[in-house]
Amino acid sequence: MQDASPRDLPPPDAHAGDGPLVRWFWAQYLRPQSGLLLIAFLIMVIEGSTLGALSYMLEPLFDRVFGGGGTGALWLVGGAIFGLFALRATTSLISKTLLARVSQRVAAQMQSRLLAHLLRLDMKFFQDNSPGALIERVQGDTMAVQGIWIALVSGIGRDVVALIGLLVVAITIDPWWTLAALIATPLLILPAAILRRYLRRKAIHLRNQAGERATRLDEIFHGIQAVKLNRMEAHQTSRFDAILSRIVTAETKAAFGRAVLPSLVDLITGFGFLAVLILGGREVAAGTRSTGEFMAFFSAMVLTFQPIRRLGDMAGLWQIGAASLHRIAALFAMQPSQRRPAVGQTPATLPPALSFSDVHFGYGDQPVLRGLSFTAEAGKLTALVGPSGAGKSTVFHLLTGLSDPAHGVVAIDGIATTAMVLDHQRALFAAVSQDAALFDESLRDNLTLGRAGISAAQVDAALATAQAAGFVAALPNGADTAAGPRGSNLSGGQRQRIAIARALLRDTPVLLLDEATSALDSVSEAALATAMTKAAQGRTTLVIAHRLATVRKAHRIIVMDQGVAVETGTHSELLTKGGLYASLHALQFKDEGDAA
Repeated sequence: MQDASPRDLPPPDAHAGDGPLVRWFWAQYLRPQSGLLLIAFLIMVIEGSTLGALSYMLEPLFDRVFGGGGTGALWLVGGAIFGLFALRATTSLISKTLLARVSQRVAAQMQSRLLAHLLRLDMKFFQDNSPGALIERVQGDTMAVQGIWIALVSGIGRDVVALIGLLVVAITIDPWWTLAALIATPLLILPAAILRRYLRRKAIHLRNQAGERATRLDEIFHGIQAVKLNRMEAHQTSRFDAILSRIVTAETKAAFGRAVLPSLVDLITGFGFLAVLILGGREVAAGTRSTGEFMAFFSAMVLTFQPIRRLGDMAGLWQIGAASLHRIAALFAMQPSQRRPAVGQTPATLPPALSFSDVHFGYGDQPVLRGLSFTAEAGKLTALVGPSGAGKSTVFHLLTGLSDPAHGVVAIDGIATTAMVLDHQRALFAAVSQDAALFDESLRDNLTLGRAGISAAQVDAALATAQAAGFVAALPNGADTAAGPRGSNLSGGQRQRIAIARALLRDTPVLLLDEATSALDSVSEAALATAMTKAAQGRTTLVIAHRLATVRKAHRIIVMDQGVAVETGTHSELLTKGGLYASLHALQFKDEGDAA
């Protein structure tokens, strides 16, 4: 794929006029393809010029051949007309193939750059925009833009040239007939201006509705188990039907708007033909003009019909494509809310200590952390416990740079995370959450995540440590078995073991475990706990756990409630204090007697 234009050329303001956006699109995507575009354009110019030549050849056909020119003239004129059709067919084939090639390159490049840009945005953006809507922006909007620029190039290279050539032929035959045919053309100006605004509004509405459709489908398929268990099939179908109904209405209105201008062109063309028939027919009947001249002129005007209709339809296509181009530019203009230095500080000591100092953070207007302060010692196992909603998972988000604190300092080896490069910060962590996210790839790909240089022995060792070697070996293709969409080919416990093996394979100085054993049975959990204790050696490990039995051996336990640390100590120390930890412990083990 050619890529000669600057990759990070910023788009103009999405609210700017169409002109700046078109210039940006040309510089960013079309200019690198200008060589093939020029060839396609020149070939389309040849294709368009054949219509004028074809109409011109009708005069000698009627006057010389049909007027008594003999078979010699018949073969000459007939051969010339056949040659024009052959030339038109050849140029059409070549130009369409070249445009398809350029079109696919441009669409692929735009989608690739748009995805790369979106992946650089922070988590807040993805919390505010649904996956379905973003999929539609990357696919639907780019395809709409792709369609309009193809129409523009074809219109300029073929239809405009054809129209000019046909008009030249018509004017050459009789300028007054031509004026009569085009006398009503200015009547198109006002309707075209009104339709421009109408179609832009409908195009934007249609793209939004398409985003809602993609979002609804993503929600349904992602939550298919909940849909079936709760017998929501009819409800979800009804909601989807409502979206489809709005799309049908929007598409119909947009199609109506696009069809108005070509229909007006038909009416005005009809008036023009009537005027020419009355004016030219009298002259032919009077013998002042030949039948060949009239037929050549009439054919030229008839052949202008399709180019004019396509150019009229292009106005509607442009509004649809321009609406998508504005939406794409708006996405490219978005920047991460996190501000990080290009060259940041890095920890000098590994594994590092982790600390929170009076950290405040919230999602929208909902505060989550309200002045959290604690320290996880280097190379030690620290556990975070507390009731749901205490902010434990948010701690992991801040440590890994998915978000930055609104106030206070999150530090790694004494260095504030906001003073670090995001990639360097995230390279320090391997994380396992209770929602083990697997991709629809092989288990080996899910373990290595595209990193080269990982041997099969390392993969086998990580699987063994994560207590996953047994079930992986029993799969049809072992580690090369596909995980399925979102890991659906595995059970919840198996997915979690693969996620744990993946974290171990990263071999980072900090290990984050968010309910990492929640999907395992008691026997597997006990075996894995021993393995995780071994894996935690030489690492700073932070564990979130609701089952307090899994954190008894932690070097330090931080008890969180309502976004602050209310207690700190070892298991036995916290039980002795008789505070929140002791209450949670008693609640969990009330049916098991004294579990201490």
